[in-house]
Amino acid sequence: MQLERYNGHIEDADFLSMLMVDIAGNIRSVSLPRGYVSDKVLADGVGFDASNYGYAKVNNSDMVAVPDMETAFYEIRGDYRILHVLCDVVSTEREPFGQYPRNVVRAARDFLREKGIADTAKVLVELEYYVFEETEYKTGVDQAFYRVKSAEGLGEGCDDKPRVGLHAAYHRLPPEDCYADFRNETVHLMEVLGIPVKYHHHEVAVSQLEIELDFMDMARAADMVSLAKWIIKQVASEWGLCVTFMPKPLYKMPGNGMHVHQFLEKDGKSIFPGGVLFNLSKEGLAYTAGMLSHSLTGSLLAFGCPSTNSYRRLVHGYEAPVSATFAKGSRAAAVRIPGYVKKDETRVEYRTGDASCNLYYFLAAMILAGADGIVKGLDPVALGYQSQDAKDELTFPLNLNAVLDGLEKDNEYLAPAFPPKLIELWTKAKRAEAEYVYNAPTPQEYELYF
Repeated sequence: MQLERYNGHIEDADFLSMLMVDIAGNIRSVSLPRGYVSDKVLADGVGFDASNYGYAKVNNSDMVAVPDMETAFYEIRGDYRILHVLCDVVSTEREPFGQYPRNVVRAARDFLREKGIADTAKVLVELEYYVFEETEYKTGVDQAFYRVKSAEGLGEGCDDKPRVGLHAAYHRLPPEDCYADFRNETVHLMEVLGIPVKYHHHEVAVSQLEIELDFMDMARAADMVSLAKWIIKQVASEWGLCVTFMPKPLYKMPGNGMHVHQFLEKDGKSIFPGGVLFNLSKEGLAYTAGMLSHSLTGSLLAFGCPSTNSYRRLVHGYEAPVSATFAKGSRAAAVRIPGYVKKDETRVEYRTGDASCNLYYFLAAMILAGADGIVKGLDPVALGYQSQDAKDELTFPLNLNAVLDGLEKDNEYLAPAFPPKLIELWTKAKRAEAEYVYNAPTPQEYELYF
């Protein structure tokens, strides 16, 4: 894969690839040949059918994609030079389409400004994922199976090769780490596009990797993380590998989370550092309480953990946090206050979410949940969230239908950015996924009951 920064000369491209984000958070594309591209196209955009993106009805699906040239970059693919650009989506009346992911995350940021809470939220996103040499799966009325293989010690033919334990791969070097060169290539390409990377390394499980990005404005972070995932998948394909961001692709193996470090910034400074508790300010604590309170209802999890597979990861006894708790330096808490940062850089880390989310929606919902805590002056200590005991009343709902029930009851805090129709469409789509998965027998059930 070869990428280059955009030099301002659209005539250097053979094709203009207009990138849009669907309701699930996937990037899609429509390509225009150079002969069709003009200043008018760049300014006015191109019409498309939004019903296939999941957030518009067939009888009212005409939308317009308008290139955001600040996001443009080149990909050299074979003999052709492609100019990719993320697009904004507006209605045929030129109004921003409220359900479009880029518009939702901006609306959440605008709410912070309108309420005088902050100018923006800054977020650092961790990407965890598995990589395999071979992947095979199939479902039907007569069968259901999956099979993967990794050079690090998964699958047939690995018994006679030196390897580390299944859970002993954290921070390993080559030759135990078989994917260091693969990570180096993806991170290099991210840096070409200006995606800030803090570091990358091998994760705990064999075949499990992590790339930690650096802090960005919340709207830019949603764009850049989406592009980073695309780069990882594209390079994997070129290298003959398969990548998955599934929360729990392997039984009894560590899951993939999407931990999000965050703070609110006003007048160029974070409002989270303070001397109340754990080096947090009153606002930082109230923000934490807001996130945990809306997680406890299930509402925030409906966007942060929106797949049935999310709840294979979120189970008692594993590292993934399942309770409304916060603590300094504890990775067992849903909100962790990192202990290694300086006092004046204190931030919070939400550890429950995963990459099956639409990151635009997840960030918007999370920031609005925290802002709701500030507006209401919530106290996480008074609410009992400082406890590290496994209390039933602090346990999150732990299946997809339950968190969707929570979203239907607890969504008022989302109103500044989430149109009611979007919540309705999201709930309907996720209920269909839940029905598909939960109604099917599993191989484990055959093993137990056949």
